[in-house]
Amino acid sequence: MEDLQEKTIGEMVAEDYRTAAVFKKYEIDFCCNGNRSLEQACNNNIVSINAVKNDLRLVMESSGNKENVVNDFASWPLDLLVSYIEKKHHRYVTKQIPVLKAYLDKLCKVHGEKHPEVLEINSLFSSCAAELSSHMKKEEQVLFPYIMSMVAVKEEIAPSFSASFGSVQNPISMMMQEHETEGQRFRKIKELSGNYMPPPDACNTYRVTYALLQEFEDDLHQHIHLENNILFPRSVEMEATLA
Repeated sequence: MEDLQEKTIGEMVAEDYRTAAVFKKYEIDFCCNGNRSLEQACNNNIVSINAVKNDLRLVMESSGNKENVVNDFASWPLDLLVSYIEKKHHRYVTKQIPVLKAYLDKLCKVHGEKHPEVLEINSLFSSCAAELSSHMKKEEQVLFPYIMSMVAVKEEIAPSFSASFGSVQNPISMMMQEHETEGQRFRKIKELSGNYMPPPDACNTYRVTYALLQEFEDDLHQHIHLENNILFPRSVEMEATLA
């Protein structure tokens, strides 16, 4: 456990995704802000570092091989990881946006007068939906093809690669900033919804909507984690070896 002092929380989750449950318990952001040390994260969230360490120890030292519990994404080839992110997370976002929009629009119409917070939640999610759609398109049309071309050169399938944006760090920096923006937006949605807790007079539609919003946020956390803490740093490393 001493080496935890030398790792960022993003690196911890990249090595063993089971630790994500511990950080979620203490409301520590391991995706958008995964570049912090454990001490910094605990201080920022005003939680006991010893309590967090103890929970991490229980998870990391639990019986069974971690690869039998979670996908070991850190060991995946980059082209496979890119494909997984597109097929699982990008498709999920694209599919769920219209579903959630329909539910939120209905909530606003029926409950907006008595619960004005749903109006703000709807506005925030609409902005998130538009920005995420644009964000994913940039990844799929610019960044991901570049990463795939680097893999092809690395495996001697293609002779060379080039890009109009210079270093891969340039689009990565933009993507990470956009991740942070959406992370902040969903933190506000979580706050407005009382941690996705429907009010006592909530109908079934209300409860389903909040459950879907929580599911969407959970997926977004893993999505951003895979990119910020695994795909992006490994892409920068690969580019350096091919320069």
